Amino acid sequence: MGILTVRLTDEEERLLSRRSRSAGMKKATYVRHLIREQPFVTAADALADAKKRMGDERLRVSRK
Repeated sequence: MGILTVRLTDEEERLLSRRSRSAGMKKATYVRHLIREQPFVTAADALADAKKRMGDERLRVSRK
């Protein structure tokens, strides 16, 4: 098995930690998951994925 070494900034490290935690995985497992994802075929595929990841859905705010 090969070893992949990537240098991340502090901000990138925090982002990776946050995303892996929300996915319920360790960071290394989350990176492996991202590497194995299917590549984008069209720009529409990329836009649909970006919309899903950026949270364009409106949040429901409850009034207390």
